[in-house]
Amino acid sequence: MRIFEEASYSFIPNRRVGYIISGILLLLSVGSLVTRGLQMGIDFRGGIEIVVENVGELEATDVRAALAAPLGSDPEVKTFGETGLLVRTSTELGTSEAEEMVTSTIESQFAGVQPKIVKTDNVGPRFAEELKRGALYAVMGALAIIFLYILVRFEWRYSMGAVAALVHDVTIVLGLFSLLAGLVPFSLQLDQAVIAAFLTIVGYSLNDTVVVFDRVREVSNMLKTEKFDVIVNRSINNTLSRTVVTSTTTLIVVTILFFFGGEVLKGFSFALIVGVMIGTYSSIFVASPVLVELRHRVEKAAA
Repeated sequence: MRIFEEASYSFIPNRRVGYIISGILLLLSVGSLVTRGLQMGIDFRGGIEIVVENVGELEATDVRAALAAPLGSDPEVKTFGETGLLVRTSTELGTSEAEEMVTSTIESQFAGVQPKIVKTDNVGPRFAEELKRGALYAVMGALAIIFLYILVRFEWRYSMGAVAALVHDVTIVLGLFSLLAGLVPFSLQLDQAVIAAFLTIVGYSLNDTVVVFDRVREVSNMLKTEKFDVIVNRSINNTLSRTVVTSTTTLIVVTILFFFGGEVLKGFSFALIVGVMIGTYSSIFVASPVLVELRHRVEKAAA
């Protein structure tokens, strides 16, 4: 914390560097989303859930690798109870064929294991479409409520800065999921857990931004004759120690989760890692500069 105790970096005077970096990241993200799209999980495209018992101490990652080719998809495999596995797949096979393929593959690939299907459920396309629509409403609703919250707590210019940063963060993380899907050795399918991660990112980024905005308001009341650019830049530097310490400790936790949380949590924890870094960046290089630019426009219009 002492490293940044007397911080005096020129964030606002050099804000155009942030514009260039964000512009490049947004172009890459939107380009990938348009051309490559997103890999949807079973929650959003429908499929089959199969609960398999009597699999002993088999690792979910090993079973997932064994089932990928026979099922013709990238299945989700999670531990279920003490000796069971939950297999979720969007395979083109019928229910009975998928069950047979799961049991026969496990029997042939893992000697001495006698798997038993105890439950099978189908996630229909209609239900998957409702989940997709609900996820979109959740994210859009969160952004709308955040806009109103900042509007009430501060004013409309602060609201625009906060929402711009949040849209920036979500777009870039989504773009990375699209761009890196199939290029990294873990699944980047969009499912309900990843949507939860996105909502967490929204909350984290907002918290960082509000801390800076609170300091801007506080310094503005103390230095009423100072230029607004100087006030915002000083506020960012005043809160930099808190921002860096919070981000670093959060990153340590989610990084541990990424490496030791198992295959199932890879996508969730990856989204959080990227989201924390982008959220910290955007509170300094997106939300605050947007606030400054809007203030300048209002002053020019008044003049």
